[in-house]
Amino acid sequence: MKRTTWTRTLLLAWSFLIIPLVSMSQEAWTLEQCIDYALEHNIQVKQQALNTEYSKNTLQQSKFGILPSLNGSVSGNLSSGRSVDPFTYEFTTQNVTSYNFAISSSATLFSGLQQYNNIKANEFNLKASIKDFEKLKNDIALNISAAYLQILFAEELVAIAEDQLGITQQQVDRTEKLVEAGSLAQGSLLEIQAQEASEELQLITAQNNLDLSYLTLTQLLELGSTEDFKIVRPQIDEINEGRIVQTVGSIYAEGVELLPQIQSAEYKLRSSEKNLAAARGAYLPRLSISASYYTGYSNNRKLFDETDMEVPEQLIGRTENNIPVYSYPYTTTAYLDKDYPFADQFKDNAYKSVSLSLTIPIFNNLQVMTGVKNSKLNVLSNQYTLESTKNQLYKEIQQAHADAVAALKKYKASEKSLAASQESFRYTQQKFDVGLVTTVDFNLAKTQLARVQSDLLQAKYEYLFKSNVLQFYRGKPIQL
Repeated sequence: MKRTTWTRTLLLAWSFLIIPLVSMSQEAWTLEQCIDYALEHNIQVKQQALNTEYSKNTLQQSKFGILPSLNGSVSGNLSSGRSVDPFTYEFTTQNVTSYNFAISSSATLFSGLQQYNNIKANEFNLKASIKDFEKLKNDIALNISAAYLQILFAEELVAIAEDQLGITQQQVDRTEKLVEAGSLAQGSLLEIQAQEASEELQLITAQNNLDLSYLTLTQLLELGSTEDFKIVRPQIDEINEGRIVQTVGSIYAEGVELLPQIQSAEYKLRSSEKNLAAARGAYLPRLSISASYYTGYSNNRKLFDETDMEVPEQLIGRTENNIPVYSYPYTTTAYLDKDYPFADQFKDNAYKSVSLSLTIPIFNNLQVMTGVKNSKLNVLSNQYTLESTKNQLYKEIQQAHADAVAALKKYKASEKSLAASQESFRYTQQKFDVGLVTTVDFNLAKTQLARVQSDLLQAKYEYLFKSNVLQFYRGKPIQL
């Protein structure tokens, strides 16, 4: 009894965990959710983020480059046999242990403003990298939008195919009854059944195209599978004709000021100009300053203390009569050695230096001149890139505007044609029901209606995408 209760408890807890996961996996995705998810998980976005971080580090390093350098060193030496003590400069045969300590610093005071111009160039490179990041996200957003609209278009084509097949199936049922009653020949049933088979194939083709559209979107989202993935179908009753009111010139004027690809090209041009200034700075003299502090210790170095020593009288000889002769007592100075403490040697052995260095470039195998020439070429190349990017933007806006206008015209014409085709099909269907038209005429009218419906949908979604592209160039978000 207890085991049964425990099992039910586990099953209940597991259901509470699994149900939210299932509901989340089956939740339909909006266009905004698709774009946000792609920007968060896309590999190219992550790589561009790394490039931006790299540019940021490069800029930071160039700023740190103007600071003085500071380096320290420590070395130890053990020598035996005949050698020179590094601090007493005397030859010795004893084992000598010595330690050396040094600290040095250097800084560039003037280098033709090369460091300053390198910093400014790296600042523009970072800004260009950020704009490239924005451009990549814009491209992904547009690709996601196109794939999203393609799914909506494919879904409507599936719905049209299903409606057409439903009408045909109704006619098959009706024709079967008429053939059984002897009102129609068997050939009429065969014709309508052949049409049914053809429309079933069209429905399968439309469904396959829908599946491929879903596959395209899920691949853009970096999802592993299309299973349980659905999108939200927005309500698009009418299309906004006001999106193409602006002229190509006005849209371009807004886009050239806002779009990241233009700003990136401008920043890269300014970066190359700063690199040119830095290259020219190599013609000028270079002034630098350096300072160092050096000290050390040797166990062979000793301290000597002076002390007074009383020398008593001493027998120095005898006379001819054998009388002893003594020297007079006197005071002398004696020198006693003792260990030289490490701390005292560290202080007493100190050596300090400060130096200024002026380097004047005279001839460097034409490296400076070549660097300046190449920098000029790079500036010219970036000028061409900026001009080309602007021209490409104008062409894209021009093409998108022309496509949107054409799609709107096609949409309006298809609306009129759809009304006429629907009325014509209704009239043909009525005559077919009473046997006044053949199956061929009925199928032609139905095929014409399906074609007009498809043209209307294609024009609608093409206009939605192209008009959104135009608004995107103006800095507006994508809206369906």
